[in-house]
Amino acid sequence: MAAIKNYKTEWDLKDLLLGDDDPAQNIKLAKYEKDCRQFINRWKEQEDYLVDPIVLKTALNEYEDLMAKYSGGGEVGFYFALRNCLNQNDPKLKAKDNKITDLTVKIGNELEFFTNRLSKVSDIKQKEFISSPYLKEYKHFLETLFLEAKHLLSESEEKVVNLMSGTAYSNWIKMTSDFLSKEERNGKSFSEIYNLIGDRKKAVRDSANKAFNEIISKHSDVAEAEINSILQSKKVNDELRGYKRPDTSRHISDDIDTKTIDALLFAVESRYDISKRYYRLKAGLFKVKKLKYHERNVDYGEIKKKFSFDESVQLAGKSLEKLDGDFYQIFTDMLRKGCIDVYPKKGKESSEFCINWLKEQPAYILLNHSGMISDVTTLTHEMGHAINDEMVKKKQNFLNMFTPVSTAEVASTFMQDFVLEELSKGITDKEKLTLSMIRLNDAVSSVIRQVACYKFELELHEKFRSQGYLSKQEIGSIFQKHMQSYMGEFVEQSKGSENWWIPWSHIRRFFYVYSYASGNLISQYMRNQIKKDPRYIDKVKEFLSAGSSCAPKEIFARLGINIEDKNFWLEGLKEIDELLTKTERLAKKLKKI
Repeated sequence: MAAIKNYKTEWDLKDLLLGDDDPAQNIKLAKYEKDCRQFINRWKEQEDYLVDPIVLKTALNEYEDLMAKYSGGGEVGFYFALRNCLNQNDPKLKAKDNKITDLTVKIGNELEFFTNRLSKVSDIKQKEFISSPYLKEYKHFLETLFLEAKHLLSESEEKVVNLMSGTAYSNWIKMTSDFLSKEERNGKSFSEIYNLIGDRKKAVRDSANKAFNEIISKHSDVAEAEINSILQSKKVNDELRGYKRPDTSRHISDDIDTKTIDALLFAVESRYDISKRYYRLKAGLFKVKKLKYHERNVDYGEIKKKFSFDESVQLAGKSLEKLDGDFYQIFTDMLRKGCIDVYPKKGKESSEFCINWLKEQPAYILLNHSGMISDVTTLTHEMGHAINDEMVKKKQNFLNMFTPVSTAEVASTFMQDFVLEELSKGITDKEKLTLSMIRLNDAVSSVIRQVACYKFELELHEKFRSQGYLSKQEIGSIFQKHMQSYMGEFVEQSKGSENWWIPWSHIRRFFYVYSYASGNLISQYMRNQIKKDPRYIDKVKEFLSAGSSCAPKEIFARLGINIEDKNFWLEGLKEIDELLTKTERLAKKLKKI
């Protein structure tokens, strides 16, 4: 593979807007309003699309085209959402973003009639639409719409809920995130401090942990008010919509059966012994009786080098090119177009993500690259999302373009193990031990820790609903209980760790984290199949192009996977157990324990 050159390390957003004050934004927003109102005026007083499949196809084609161009405020909304991620403390950007959000909520409310009325057609008409050859490309969109209809409110009620979502939910979350992003110590931003907690030098990580704990403790009262407010919002929403469990709405929106999630939770919780053994091994390797809470993810071993972003790019590129030429091409295109923002800085969001918004615009990746091995795998992880997004765009209409959470994390975890294989070539036994520990840490964090977090979320919501309010001390106690349950006796629930739920953004997305566990175990199966037969990559590419065109259960069945069978999950966990056993033996062979 030739070296990848001439790439950008900051987002280039000029295809969306030329700058924060680009006058084109007003023109684009006016066109957005005009086109949406044209659709509203055409269909709001009509009822024939609720009766005739041919008319419905025309209406859905127009609706799909509208959403493809203007979802979330179109290019202007996308631009300011991205700019806010780079500078969360700029009041002018906040003002722009809030105005666009207000506009999109308002127009979204006016468009609400279309899917609301369609979702509530009779059962007979639902069956007719789903089986109609004219509506074949919208079949699964309609199936999920009709399923969600059981929990829809009236049009006017849905409008109120949409209008109140900012004050009841998103503004609270932004507030906590913004407060944290403003913090710095000794010239280091909050995200940089968090990255330093994983430093190999004890003095550095201990100092970073002290600063980190001081910051989150400082904002713990605010976080207490925030989390109680969004728990209350969720409770009210669930009661209005008739959801029996706090996680039911997540399962419906992810197009996955509750029994599948329960099978996953049962399987993983039954193997908490794996993570406990892992931390016992790690404590032994570090020659301590117990790991401090903040040390549980510190890399062990002899690979001391820092990885520049260029080295990460070349390693990721090499692993993707070997896997598939299309994957490599998407990667290099994104680098050269400026779709990846690389380095941490003050005010920048501290997490990493890939965001996909519009049909005709690329996905964008945000990193906080600091040179650790985990940054190499994070780049590949987020590229897995981006490759998934770009492949779906080529095959699916916009209404089928977005991957549900139940499938999205498969692509990302699938890619990252291949870059570890590149790192493992031609290395010593000592270095193999290091990489095995990294792979185990990833498996424990992605599978077992996330199930423990899901269980924490369940208890958090249930206790809130029975008590009416939870103090930060109660939340911290519940959090530590579930972290202790999977970590065992070889990780200390150190002072300050009771507050580590505060910056954990995933719990604000409500029951999202199961997808990391399922994604890791499914992708593990897919990687094994490719090693047995490289032609299996064609099935993987079909999966990556499927989007939401059919149910995840059906998509995975095509790959030879039954996600409803707890034995599938147990087999995946057995493989992690086997890797742990091999690593324990290697550590003993090298006399490290």
